[in-house]
Amino acid sequence: MNQEKDQEIGQAVMKALGRVIEPDFKKDLVTLKMIENLGVKDGHVTFTVILTTPACPLKEEIKKACMEALAPIEGIRSVDIQMTARTTGGGAKEGKAEIEGVRNVIAVSSGKGGVGKSTTAVNLAIALTELGAKVGILDSDVYGPNIPMMLGIKGLPKQVNNRWFPPKAYEIPVMSMAFMAPPGAPLIWRGPMLHGIITQFVRDVEWGELDYLVVDMPPGTGDAQLSLAQLVPVTGAIIVTTPQEVALSDSRRGLAMFQKVNVPILGIVENMSSFHCPHCNHETPIFSQGGGEKAAAELKVPFLGRIPIDLSIRQAGDEGRPIGIAQPDSPLTAAYLKIAGNIASRISILNSEFQPITLGNLA
Repeated sequence: MNQEKDQEIGQAVMKALGRVIEPDFKKDLVTLKMIENLGVKDGHVTFTVILTTPACPLKEEIKKACMEALAPIEGIRSVDIQMTARTTGGGAKEGKAEIEGVRNVIAVSSGKGGVGKSTTAVNLAIALTELGAKVGILDSDVYGPNIPMMLGIKGLPKQVNNRWFPPKAYEIPVMSMAFMAPPGAPLIWRGPMLHGIITQFVRDVEWGELDYLVVDMPPGTGDAQLSLAQLVPVTGAIIVTTPQEVALSDSRRGLAMFQKVNVPILGIVENMSSFHCPHCNHETPIFSQGGGEKAAAELKVPFLGRIPIDLSIRQAGDEGRPIGIAQPDSPLTAAYLKIAGNIASRISILNSEFQPITLGNLA
């Protein structure tokens, strides 16, 4: 097959890919500059699709759509599609300095305690990692720091030249006030002290290159939330709630607080949505059901998904092996993976509103 024919096929390939729509952005892959390294030799086609996040839940759907679009083109002998990603970042906003190496900061918050916020933060970080992203966790719940226990971390951060190097669990770097205080010691913080410790955690820690830094916030709408919003460009906040009205009322206040300080809402996660009895298979909505979805619709923010109340989630956290590690093939893990994919998609869309998607030149 001659070079002229290969060039003709290449042009047909780009035209066909120009009809493949990226589901989140509602635009075609060519317009979004998501196609790179196109090559055609003797009818063998190769190219790379550059996704905006390695945690893209639509990866296989996009690849399949590309194959279907190219199927009618005459002369193609084979197609080799490489799927990779360059995570988009929101960038600096309103003069706030970014955390070095961190593309996106995700605040996980709740209007009240006892809704499983920290457990959700840990399991979503694990899920994002399993989907291919580089993730860190900042445990800013300085009144009750328990992220290291949930991840089974025994070591302590190292300090070199006033820089902290956090320990890792399951490839996730973790920084927490739990490393700084003796076990069981009461943690009493006034506003300025709290601001200082959060400043140190975001400015003096070597996080490395991260797609997402998941920040476990203290419950409520206090100084920690305000400090984080003032210090760094937070990509977005996740509100964790249980379905009953008492929790939802507090969650609405937490959501309003983030909106007031110009932090986008990534969405609402409904935790402890129902209990499925392993003995009789009966499903019981202990804390009611559907409240998170109803609140999301009412407040016009995305509903990211729901997690049931399940003994194994609690046991996995107590043992320092989150459910995504302890039971990677369980429906519970699948639920966290789905929510994590929704979060990654939402962040990509939000970031595209602040900056154009430029992912390199077409080959």
